[in-house]
Amino acid sequence: MKASRRLLVDFVHGETDAKIGMQLGHSGPKGSTQLGWEDVDAPLTEGNWPVIGPSPIAWSPQNQVPREMTRADMDTVRDQFVRSATMAARAGFDLLELHCAHGYLLSSFLSPLTNQRTDSYGGSLAGRLRYPLSVFDAVRAVWPEDRPMTVRISATDWYEGGVDVEEAVEIARAFAEHGAAGIDVSTGQVVSEEQPAFGRSYQTPFADRIRNEIGRKYGVAVIAVGAISSYDDVNSLILAGRADLCALGRTHLYDPQWTLHAAAEQGYAGPGATWPMPFAAGSRRPQAGRTDGPRPRLELIRAGVPGTAHARWRPGVPAAGDGE
Repeated sequence: MKASRRLLVDFVHGETDAKIGMQLGHSGPKGSTQLGWEDVDAPLTEGNWPVIGPSPIAWSPQNQVPREMTRADMDTVRDQFVRSATMAARAGFDLLELHCAHGYLLSSFLSPLTNQRTDSYGGSLAGRLRYPLSVFDAVRAVWPEDRPMTVRISATDWYEGGVDVEEAVEIARAFAEHGAAGIDVSTGQVVSEEQPAFGRSYQTPFADRIRNEIGRKYGVAVIAVGAISSYDDVNSLILAGRADLCALGRTHLYDPQWTLHAAAEQGYAGPGATWPMPFAAGSRRPQAGRTDGPRPRLELIRAGVPGTAHARWRPGVPAAGDGE
């Protein structure tokens, strides 16, 4: 695994001018589940292993009830995060993101719906923040100072009694004060009963609030995510000051070259949109209409001395039997 990570990073750095990041997380109560394209967040059909969490609260009625973590468990998991971050730094990753969203372990400490501890790691928001911040501090201490570290949060649980935008602002503030370079603002997936309000760029209002209350004050980049799919959306969000960056996931699953294609559509060529040499010929938008490209040359086959149907016309090179 160590060698494969290094090979991956070296390939990206050697063949492109792109940066590459590592996202670190712990599945917590949502562990021991099937692959995302099978039955998302559902337990394995066999061979399940025990899961842990801040409180013995299952993700759903069909999922396992996690074992409530002890202080020793917390120390062990924190040290595992540190070890993983150390390996990521040694492999040469440019950025590290600590995953504190979507009901995974650190997220489940932040939400009062999943953290019902009665010790100093539960109760008030300060108590619920205590463990995630301790993990962040430990990881930040081993992550190179010249490389950014970001945090992904769920800015609302989309369920009554859970984290709302008011608490999300304070969560973002806490991580900013502990040295986060960016806050990646997602939402939900903390409880299975959630009632999200899906729509185009539906999570952006949360990023907007956090950017303008926290990001600008602390000099922390705020990242908008969620159903952002066009470069018009991206440009509008950035220019309006609603976010500093946009992250697009499913859009790149649909089109892995989305960023390059968006640049080509807008006639941009420069940093951030450098095409790999094998694909450089595609860096300009293909001519597709009757007015933006060479006229059809079907007459080269239909007129003149008969030739092969496979003859290929090239600009400036007369075809065999061409009377021109």
